[in-house]
Amino acid sequence: MRTKNLKFLIIRFSSIGDIVLTTPVVRCLTQQLPGAEVHFCTKKAYQTLIEHNPYIDKAHYLNTSLDDLVQELKAEKFDYVIDLHNNLRTTLLKLRLGVRSYTFDKLNIRKWLYVQFKINSMPPVHIVDRYMDTVKSFNIINDELGLDYFIPYKDHVELEWLPETHRHRYVAYAIGGQHNTKKLPVPRMIELCRKIAFPIVLLGGKEDAEAGEQIRQALGDHLIYNACGKYNLNQSASLLQMASLVFSHDTGLMHIAAALKKKVYSIWGNTTPHLGMYPYKTSFVALENNRLGCRPCSKIGYDRCPLGHFRCMNDLPFDFDLRELRREARSRR
Repeated sequence: MRTKNLKFLIIRFSSIGDIVLTTPVVRCLTQQLPGAEVHFCTKKAYQTLIEHNPYIDKAHYLNTSLDDLVQELKAEKFDYVIDLHNNLRTTLLKLRLGVRSYTFDKLNIRKWLYVQFKINSMPPVHIVDRYMDTVKSFNIINDELGLDYFIPYKDHVELEWLPETHRHRYVAYAIGGQHNTKKLPVPRMIELCRKIAFPIVLLGGKEDAEAGEQIRQALGDHLIYNACGKYNLNQSASLLQMASLVFSHDTGLMHIAAALKKKVYSIWGNTTPHLGMYPYKTSFVALENNRLGCRPCSKIGYDRCPLGHFRCMNDLPFDFDLRELRREARSRR
């Protein structure tokens, strides 16, 4: 297949974790097709996720007008479109561009059977490998190097910016989540932090700051530094990078931690790792309540438990042993 001067458009409009999960496709396509030009299209809100990626030649952003975006993209004269989102908007975009496209299979019927009837016919394949199927016609293979996340120098956090109690070693805990049923209730977050029993940096957006403050007040400044809402996304990634290990709900920071090759303790509520979006190519431990017949109740999440008991999080066992931290502590003595 001719590769010189081929132009590809990769589309993934949202969200943080999903965009991070597309990075192996971007890297492998760029590295394995010499001369190819790779563009990426996402929402303007997610610019920071792709603007420092050296494997992307040019970025395009959806603001409010799909018509304006179509005109911008038509002017590029792409040879191929790689649709890693596969929704109505990307379908319309592909039709209007009128070039050959390859589209990610979302396995919606299988997900529906799993969520509605607990019939798990999901393939034992990570979503990244299903993303990679969209470029196999170009003889692109997965290089098995995992995810990418590029932190610009200006956003590197210095340890001296942290409280003295957290400058030697700490655990990062990403307490946020797009939906409440993906997050532990605050009393259980407090219980988890007490079980971790090491200095902890809480990460999340401004919307998580209040929960972080409740945790800090319950456990004290010697244990908790509430960084929620104090740092931008790249700076939060820098804090993940410096952490000894990471606890995270099923959220975007979990995938950024995986990109940074951190060991992740992933916390699962209404979703499950069988949906194919567990930490990729990094060591991880899944914390989930497998004694329930109601999981998964959604492939995304809800504001509250549909059954009212929220046992997936309220009864989640914290049966882990942070031996690696204890070994690290002994080695520092």
